[in-house]
Amino acid sequence: MNMNGQDWDTVVIKKKQPSGAALKDEAAVNAARRQGAAVDTQQKFNAGKNKPAQQTITGKPASKLEAETEDFHHERVSSNLKQQIVQARTAKKMTQAQLAQAINEKPQVIQEYESGKAIPNPQVLSKMSRILGVVLKK
Repeated sequence: MNMNGQDWDTVVIKKKQPSGAALKDEAAVNAARRQGAAVDTQQKFNAGKNKPAQQTITGKPASKLEAETEDFHHERVSSNLKQQIVQARTAKKMTQAQLAQAINEKPQVIQEYESGKAIPNPQVLSKMSRILGVVLKK
């Protein structure tokens, strides 16, 4: 038997090192610790803590924002305006759906105006004023 053509040098096969997200995986970190590799862990600022940040986006401390007493809410349709819309629409013998179609809006918009839930939009009010023939004021 002739073995002159054989290469008897030692061959070392290495496993590819993990990269990217695999390095951050908890299992990968534990495996590196078991192998005795140096593992550097850093905690991000306020990471994993359910505490409000000291400064907010506005630059005010969170405690000052919590103590803020000013009431912020959107202006709604007044009861006077609601009644004006309903009376003008019924005087023209129109349904909410017909008025909505006439001003190119959804029927839900008219329902919101007549129930007082809508935020007044000058464009919608002017369209309603024109179709109903009545001056509607906020």
